[in-house]
Amino acid sequence: MSETTRVGVIRDINGPIVTIDLPGVRSGEQVKIGELGLFGEVISLNGEQAIVQTYESTDGVRPGEPAVGLGWPLSVELGPGLMGGIFDGVQRPLSKIALESGDYIRRGISVPALDRAKEWEFEPNKALEAGTKVGPGTVLGTVQETLTVLHRIMVPPGVSGDLVEIAPAGEYDIESTIARVRDHKGISHRLSMYQRWPVRKPRPYLRRDDGVSPLITGQRVIDTFFPQIKGGKGAVPGPFGAGKTVVQQQIARWSNADIVVYVGCGERGNELVDVLETFPELDDPYSGRKLMERTLLVANTSNMPVVAREASVYVGMTMAEYYRDMGYDVVMLADSTSRWAEALREVSGRLGQMPVEEGYPAYLASRLAAIYERAGRVETYDSGTGSVTLIGAVSPPGGDFSEPVTSHTKDIIETFWALSKELADARHYPSIDWVTSFSSHVHTAAQWWHKEIDPDWEKRRGTALALLARDAELSRIVNLVGPEALSSAQRWELEGASLVKEGVLQQSALDEIDTFCSPAKQYALLDLAITIYKRGEALIKLGVPVTELQRLPLLAKMRRIKSMYTSDQLDQIQEFRKEVDQAMEAIRIEYAKHGEVERG
Repeated sequence: MSETTRVGVIRDINGPIVTIDLPGVRSGEQVKIGELGLFGEVISLNGEQAIVQTYESTDGVRPGEPAVGLGWPLSVELGPGLMGGIFDGVQRPLSKIALESGDYIRRGISVPALDRAKEWEFEPNKALEAGTKVGPGTVLGTVQETLTVLHRIMVPPGVSGDLVEIAPAGEYDIESTIARVRDHKGISHRLSMYQRWPVRKPRPYLRRDDGVSPLITGQRVIDTFFPQIKGGKGAVPGPFGAGKTVVQQQIARWSNADIVVYVGCGERGNELVDVLETFPELDDPYSGRKLMERTLLVANTSNMPVVAREASVYVGMTMAEYYRDMGYDVVMLADSTSRWAEALREVSGRLGQMPVEEGYPAYLASRLAAIYERAGRVETYDSGTGSVTLIGAVSPPGGDFSEPVTSHTKDIIETFWALSKELADARHYPSIDWVTSFSSHVHTAAQWWHKEIDPDWEKRRGTALALLARDAELSRIVNLVGPEALSSAQRWELEGASLVKEGVLQQSALDEIDTFCSPAKQYALLDLAITIYKRGEALIKLGVPVTELQRLPLLAKMRRIKSMYTSDQLDQIQEFRKEVDQAMEAIRIEYAKHGEVERG
């Protein structure tokens, strides 16, 4: 689209908030501000006067400079070329910006998100021919975007009618006409390989569906204890240093989603640099290809304009919905929604709106809910299914989970992975607290685990959680009066809980073997820990002293075995299971004989 000739004037500047006079401007419309051409968005109207939030610093901009209405809302370009891309908060490609303006983003720079010069190999849908009825979501053809992702070129929402023509197989740039559709009014629509979509408007679908399969992340405490389903809503709250970013990066690296959208929203730049440096080197455990072939990044770090943080989450979600409409399972990670909420707070403060709890605007909860509700598993217009799983990090000041962003998020989401400072200080990672975390998807996930892995999964998980709960109770007694006050059975319960915590829950993201754990290995480790506990419990009832069981070398090996064998070496884990059975049986036989001698 070309810019309109509607030109207004700047009246007032208050940080990122600019008041302009621009006749005919509409709420939500994009505008260019000042001689520099800073991008902004109209957020409020008062007659012909509009209030604009700008995505760039307004330093040096003066009242009296021009303001130009562009005629469309804040939108993103959706088409081939997104995968592997790194964009800023308003979808400007950072690699192209670096070529034009160096290491720093020049204010007012305008670079299209998608490369206009690159040609793509287009393969038309053989089921379509002139005269075929098409509608939103109809697949016109495909482009092999990366070796991992097949990009489906679809009829955009709002267009339907008779197919007039479709381009033959060949190489085209994204602006080339690949099809024409005549609607019921006789209007011909030219379709290219890309489309634009306003970021604040959810993309339409046929109907919402229930999630049926878990999102496998390769992280035991998540998959086994607090599972997330594809199309679910989750949150990772935690204080500074508890490992939120690492948890999200692990999910991005190893989840079994088709597409990953990672939004760095207001976090420190060095964290995103780590993503940019490590992701291109990583291999996808599912396809064997490079991870970046199915990943796109939105980078809006803490030193970038604050208002662009607010836009970045919507930009990431719109791109996630676009791939969902192709029938893909997408994971979107937002790090962090607290920084997004802080951007809302700053803008509302400059607008003079009445603050409520901790200075946040009254609409914080509804805005949060509107973002999270865009996640879900849906039936697309072409009768396929796709999903967007949204996982947001939350950074409560001082680790206070009662603060507004965390408490509102907790009311909205279905999976809550609460990070604990105490666990992090004890170097227990991931520091997900098994007492305060929860998942509402356990029974749905259980159906998958029972079918694909083992029918006893839910039972084993319940036993482990009961042990951990018992550990919390007994640990308070130990802290008061010491371990000598406990019975042998109680001390063995503590030992069993320790096996679960150290042998199953603990998992190092830096361990080459243990950074990813397949579902089969997850269950094998859990089953092994519970088996050792159950066999020991039976021996203690026979009169075996708990100290003798605690001296067994197999306990130390149980704590290390997760890092000894990969997910492909389950046979070795099963061999260790036989060692456990033999050692426990030897003790049972010895004490059975000892009991017979005593009775004699």
